[in-house]
Amino acid sequence: MSGELRVLGACPLDCPDTCSWVVTVKDGKAVKMRGNPDQPYTRGALCVKVNRYLEHTQADDRILYPMRRTGPKGSGQFERISWDEALEEISVRLRRIIDEHGGEAIWPYQGTGSLGYIHGCEGVAGRRFWNVLGASKHALNICSTAGNTGLTLANGTAAGMDPENFAQSKLILLWGTNTLTSGHHLWKFIQDGRADGAHVVAIDPIRTRTADQADEHLAIRPGTDAVLALALLNVVLSEGTQDEEFIARHTQGWDDFSAEIQKYPPSVAAEITGIPAEDIHKLGMMVAHTRPTAIRATMGLQRHEGGGTALRTIAAIPGVTGDWRHPGGGVAYSTSGHVHLDIDMRDDLLPKRVRTLTMTKLASQLNSVKCLWVYGANPMASTSDSNGIRAQLEREDLFTVVMEQFPTDTVDYADIVLPATMQTEHHDLHAGYGHLYLLWNEKAVEPPGECLSTAETFRRLAGHMGLTEPSLFDSDLELAEQLLGGGHPSLEGVTLDRLRKEGWVRMNYPQPFAPFADGFPTPSGRLRFPPAGKAYVPSQSARTPGGLTLITPASHTFLNSTFGNNPELRRRAKDPVVLVHPDDAQTRGLLDGQRVRVHNASGEFLADVEISDRVARGVVASPKGRWRKHSPGGANPNAVVEERDADMGRGPVYHDNQVELSPCAGS
Repeated sequence: MSGELRVLGACPLDCPDTCSWVVTVKDGKAVKMRGNPDQPYTRGALCVKVNRYLEHTQADDRILYPMRRTGPKGSGQFERISWDEALEEISVRLRRIIDEHGGEAIWPYQGTGSLGYIHGCEGVAGRRFWNVLGASKHALNICSTAGNTGLTLANGTAAGMDPENFAQSKLILLWGTNTLTSGHHLWKFIQDGRADGAHVVAIDPIRTRTADQADEHLAIRPGTDAVLALALLNVVLSEGTQDEEFIARHTQGWDDFSAEIQKYPPSVAAEITGIPAEDIHKLGMMVAHTRPTAIRATMGLQRHEGGGTALRTIAAIPGVTGDWRHPGGGVAYSTSGHVHLDIDMRDDLLPKRVRTLTMTKLASQLNSVKCLWVYGANPMASTSDSNGIRAQLEREDLFTVVMEQFPTDTVDYADIVLPATMQTEHHDLHAGYGHLYLLWNEKAVEPPGECLSTAETFRRLAGHMGLTEPSLFDSDLELAEQLLGGGHPSLEGVTLDRLRKEGWVRMNYPQPFAPFADGFPTPSGRLRFPPAGKAYVPSQSARTPGGLTLITPASHTFLNSTFGNNPELRRRAKDPVVLVHPDDAQTRGLLDGQRVRVHNASGEFLADVEISDRVARGVVASPKGRWRKHSPGGANPNAVVEERDADMGRGPVYHDNQVELSPCAGS
């Protein structure tokens, strides 16, 4: 190939924005990448992380060939082998495990490293292959499941308003979300709303860069969001501005829920949330008298023991005020529920019913597993109880295969490593969870070395094992046609040919879009208010005040643990820090810049103290995303995150762990 061409693609990473990008290819090499200026949500801009994506694909530490372990587990010592050798060893080991222990002894552990529908987690890539083997199912619960469950209990779906309609909002609550770090393209629509008079309030235990840009910031205690929601509604009722007609026509359970609201006036909520009563009342007055009000509530606020209930109660706000009537009103959590691609994992291929293993219970559930197959994931860096995971991965009787692009913390424990393509090197189909567009990623360049895509790896392994089920060998384009072929009205006119030509297509939803103006996708067609006594579930931190609650927010330089090895982004991230309120630092005699152990019964990690009023009293914060091998002491914040479930959906509790801070020896 010679000359220069522009190739349309899409970012695969775990971010609501799922940007459309344009790759410039010259003489077969990708030489430039930019955000697609023609795509209405991307608007020509990528983030600080993805701006370095092409550099990342060409990094010196890229895994290019299959490898077999030669040293102890955890040593990261490997030798290069051929694909035939790798497939043969894997085939023999899988057959032996199935014969001796049954297919359920295999755990296909897939993460959010790619949100593709062909090669990533959204389409559950590889599931047909695992079904033929009778492997255990995998519950990908690490991100949003508690909130999804809570919102579905309320609305019948976790899908809500179109984020583009924030441009029409008059009051915008950014609730537990740091928009400028995690999904910054929404900010343009918020600014459009602001230019038309919208007032922006950030509700967050941390004064984030987004809170700095908001008109107000309310520093809420972690895990008390449902109480604030109830108190805001208390003010709405005291003002008599509830939408009686909407409540009567489109909701159920109002009598019990309105009685629950009466229990939480601002004075009571102030004691629980840590927000002054006058600030709660002021915001409540805005909610009572401002239409439309939009709430952006994302994944951070549901990562505690009461997370599902918190989202369900927040979802009740527009049900009471009637904001769901109005474009620019309602709750935006995830738009995934508006995506109706036809994902056929072929569960009919299972030889029998199999168990489901839970992603965030890796440390405790690996006991009964003989093969762990990791793809799109780096659990040693990203999953709860990383010390427990390490102990399991050190087992000699655990056959671990990792499909990866870089030598992550998890790769160090693999028996076989398989080199994986990156986004510019394969086709894929995408849909954002923060907008209403489908995007096509066209392969721009050939993979380096012997890297294979996820789907191609499973096709080759199926052939090597002598499997004959035809659907195991469907090509990427055949899979894309199947995904688009379900016949849902939102996909009318959306063809693969069109996507490949245009790069992106908005699904068939009106603009502006008020999804629940005329009812909800529940059996009754009504929003279901929380039952009596179930509108607030205290988090562990809220139940045991007085300690330090650790928050592990998203990093501005890493995306989960992706880019954790990028030299420039690591330089920008500097050494790990833990934000500590001045009063908490003084109580413990801590000094700014001092190296401390952040510890609890589960483990510890090291960080440098940054004394700051950006966190409230009783809250400490240290960003997630660092690889253990690049962290002081060989640990990151997940060493102190317990394997506990939220109230709904078996969601994790990354923001609901109490810790103590102790100076390191000599510091």
